[in-house]
Amino acid sequence: MTDTLMTSADSAEECAPGSAHAIDAEIARALAGTLKALAEPLRLRMLLAIATDPRGESCVCDLAELADVSQPTVSHHLKVLKTVGLLESERRGTWVWYSIPADRRGAVTALLEAFAPAVATPARMPVTAGTGDLADMDEHITHLAVDLAAKTRALPRETVMAIVRDSYTALARSAKITRYLVPLTERFAKQRLADLTRDRTTALPQVLFVCVANAGRSQLAAALTRHLSGGNVVARSAGSTPAAGIHPHVQQLIMDINGPDAVDAFPKPLTDDAIRAADVVVTMGCGDVCPIIPGVRYEDWAVADPALASPAGVAAIRGDIEGRVRALLDSLTD
Repeated sequence: MTDTLMTSADSAEECAPGSAHAIDAEIARALAGTLKALAEPLRLRMLLAIATDPRGESCVCDLAELADVSQPTVSHHLKVLKTVGLLESERRGTWVWYSIPADRRGAVTALLEAFAPAVATPARMPVTAGTGDLADMDEHITHLAVDLAAKTRALPRETVMAIVRDSYTALARSAKITRYLVPLTERFAKQRLADLTRDRTTALPQVLFVCVANAGRSQLAAALTRHLSGGNVVARSAGSTPAAGIHPHVQQLIMDINGPDAVDAFPKPLTDDAIRAADVVVTMGCGDVCPIIPGVRYEDWAVADPALASPAGVAAIRGDIEGRVRALLDSLTD
């Protein structure tokens, strides 16, 4: 009996939770209040509209058009968001303008640009690698690295081998379907090698579009750039936190624009080499993730995320990006 009690006590001691690692009670209450305020679809839509407004703020008259509800209802939802500190307001004449406080922009961006698309994207069932077990996969990657090293004479063999393996590792982190990892690694590695060996004096202009997941806006912008430039501008895209796959809405748009074999149509992580090789870097809601490289031109486009939009909204976002791309191409031509 004593042994049993001692064993139970020992087990209880071993399984005791590490309370020192728990979130502070006061912080937890504040966080719960904020999450509760966000647990309403119209409020989330309002927050997204304000966060992506090119003016950096939105008028209450614009927000009232998001849903068929009364003005008092709109005002109530905005008041709730203000109460938890996610919005601030300023009255100018007849209307009130809403914006996100500077100290909350990072948090709102993380919510709307990373978490929300991950939830909104249909779940994908993992598929086992068609190339066999890990040993077989390593053999395929090694073969690919050797082949690319033989074809890339401008770089040392060790550099090419390292880039191929690093490309595979980077893509594997977010991949849920591993069947195509080898061909995707080949495409990604070839892009990186081309960036490293690019000669600015003779190469075509190159634009890099960067967003969070590289599953929507940046992919669409790159596809439109290739199409509208007639191949006279090289367009790349990347993500600060790449998703497992492109959002279905955007995937169909890219296929309509560039065809079913668009070489860039898969999420890729952002690399310093891609930034250094670009003539223009366009950020699209990813925050300050791009290092500033001398000689590279930077633009920031406040574009809504098609992963969170209705079909009509996706069409409007496509039109918005197309207009911006046309202006960018005109500036590159000039």
